[in-house]
Amino acid sequence: MYIRRAAAYIQWGVVSSLATRAQKANLNPRYATDAAHIAEHTIAPALERQIAMLTSLQSRATPDPGVWKLSRGDEYYAWALRAGTTTTMTPDEVHQMGLDQLRELHGRMDPILKSLGYSHGTVGARMTTLADDPRYKFADGDAGRAQIMAFIQDKLTDIRARLPRAFHTMVRGYLEVVRISPDVEDGAPGAYGGAGTIDGREPGHFWINLRTPDLHRKFDLPDLTYHESIPGHVWQGEYTFHQPLIRSLLAFNAYSEGWALYAQQLADELGAYDDFPAGRLGYLQSLAFRACRLVVDTGIHAKHWTRTQGVNFFVTENGSNPGEVESEVDRYCAWPGQACGYKVGHSTINRLRDRAKAELGDKYDFASFNDAVVTGGNVPMTVLGRVIDAYVARA
Repeated sequence: MYIRRAAAYIQWGVVSSLATRAQKANLNPRYATDAAHIAEHTIAPALERQIAMLTSLQSRATPDPGVWKLSRGDEYYAWALRAGTTTTMTPDEVHQMGLDQLRELHGRMDPILKSLGYSHGTVGARMTTLADDPRYKFADGDAGRAQIMAFIQDKLTDIRARLPRAFHTMVRGYLEVVRISPDVEDGAPGAYGGAGTIDGREPGHFWINLRTPDLHRKFDLPDLTYHESIPGHVWQGEYTFHQPLIRSLLAFNAYSEGWALYAQQLADELGAYDDFPAGRLGYLQSLAFRACRLVVDTGIHAKHWTRTQGVNFFVTENGSNPGEVESEVDRYCAWPGQACGYKVGHSTINRLRDRAKAELGDKYDFASFNDAVVTGGNVPMTVLGRVIDAYVARA
């Protein structure tokens, strides 16, 4: 069922994307018809062949979700982890990093929760209760959807005004906030974002899932906005357009997702949550979610965890919604190591920043460091270390 639904989304996406571009560019309406013909007669048959192949493998599947069960599975996972994080960290090191950072983040969340009147239970349990607080919910239906879009624009206006303190080298931040099409939002994530086109004609997009306003809370939507748009994916993507073409096409998961988490951190450091402590909780919970990924991904693939163990870890430790994290854990089962790139990338940027501060002393400049990271382009974490070494030498 899920495979066929995904195939339908791909077909619809091809037709919709080409039709929209044809309309925007005032091209011949035939392009939309041609796109539909290609999707029906070329793409659909190819997807059917893939579905048949995957269906034929079902009889060989086992209930064990980790790649440890496969021939040379431990060796493969070690490679997948190196690929996903662009570091040489071992599964045990990544697992322990997740546990340590989760403990540190919960230590920061606890006093904020207490200040808001949430004093009893684990941090995860209290965050679950916070999510039920009517103060942080949007209205139901279209009224709530309108509230969410206005809320996002308010946060973007605010963060744009703060960014000159964080960067000497600025980009346009060309952005359009768009609702994910109702045709596909049931199977889509809560949001995603990306930069526009190299020639500057098409804006970057922050696509937001509005199938129900209950997907979002006022305490976590600002952080999601910063991650996906400005100063996250859309903002960082625009810097790549100043790179040679081949550099603008290369992408490394740990860098792009590590930067997006660092962008969330920048918003906090620029004072976005100084008058909104619940918003800072949403930011910290987002980081804790990525720390949980380190634990669960390595737990499943290196420590023989079950899928249920992975889901329960998110729910109990981070207060995550079980229905949402089930699909998260399924993703880790199918894509070993990738989800670890987020927090490893973020932690690497901060470690390099601490090193730059220590070596430069009074010569360290916050905006210059951020410029060095983002103007150096999308690179593996090992290369980013050399980029920052060069920045320190220049400074």
